[in-house]
Amino acid sequence: MNPQEHRLTYPFNDTLPEPGRGLEVAPGVYWIRMPLPFALDHINLWLLRDEIDGVAGWTIVDCGICKDEVKELWESVFEHLLQGQPVLRVICTHMHPDHIGLAHWLCDRWNVPLWMSMTDYMTARLWSGGSSSSAAGGEGAYQHFYAHGMRDEESLEKIRARSSYYKGMVPDVPKQFIRLMHGDEIQIGGSTWRAIAGYGHAPEHLSYYCADKGVLISGDMVLPRISTNVSVHNLEPMSNPLPLYLRSLDAYGDLPEQTLVLPSHGKPFVGLHERIAQQHTHHQERLADVLQACVTPLSTFEVVPVLFKRSLDLHQMTFAMGEAIAHLHALYFEGKLKRLVQPDGLIQFVRP
Repeated sequence: MNPQEHRLTYPFNDTLPEPGRGLEVAPGVYWIRMPLPFALDHINLWLLRDEIDGVAGWTIVDCGICKDEVKELWESVFEHLLQGQPVLRVICTHMHPDHIGLAHWLCDRWNVPLWMSMTDYMTARLWSGGSSSSAAGGEGAYQHFYAHGMRDEESLEKIRARSSYYKGMVPDVPKQFIRLMHGDEIQIGGSTWRAIAGYGHAPEHLSYYCADKGVLISGDMVLPRISTNVSVHNLEPMSNPLPLYLRSLDAYGDLPEQTLVLPSHGKPFVGLHERIAQQHTHHQERLADVLQACVTPLSTFEVVPVLFKRSLDLHQMTFAMGEAIAHLHALYFEGKLKRLVQPDGLIQFVRP
């Protein structure tokens, strides 16, 4: 446990849900854990007791990626946890594959609607349709990373070949959905859950807070061990997502300190305001590091080691590149860095 984690409290210590089972973390709120084929090897999903129009059942929050192994684990959850009651709806916090990948299967399996923000729903529809516009790979991603200094042809070709990367984990999205927006209140199992919009990590991420239970389903906006990825993608190459993310954290400022945070990765914890303060400090320190490094013109690829001290595989490198551009852009739009474009298209940043 790192020093920052010592300032957080983990009510369940090292207890994790067993595969295909659930662990009750608050009255009527169950923690489900599903595998991911990455260095970040799991996602937390949530099952909530519910009742709609007099029918008792369950609401699922987030879905896991579309893999047979995950479907089989869901079937085990249905067998052991639902007590013979149906799933009544599926809610997705945002459009990343580990959150929406199985939404189509779950909604079809139970003949229920998908609830989420419109921006993330439409993005998922576009990308799952096999669009070459996906930020996960394809020609656009190749050119984006090339311009920012990644010149290893083998790595670039692997990125170019990933044009169906998103669709491989999100092969389909429900053809209809129910739109949720910031501030919306949803009645789930007799309790009110308030939607809180967040930006920077996804187009329109929605977390959910229940005052009755003292619980926040934070999605990817607040994580206990790792910093939420905030990236600039080829689809919006001049975006400035880091300030959006940091401002979004302020939306949790009115929540009680003793709120039980249910993150998408890591373990449920108490210490929301401490963790938000840590994120602000972390990014301010990283911005200072980047600014100091750019005493001479540097590409994003050259800045990545300033932010990430460990060895990175290609999957991690694409996230690291996006995050490095986000920090460079935050400084550029503040006027603290200049952006240079060389004759060969290489983009560099340097202090004025």
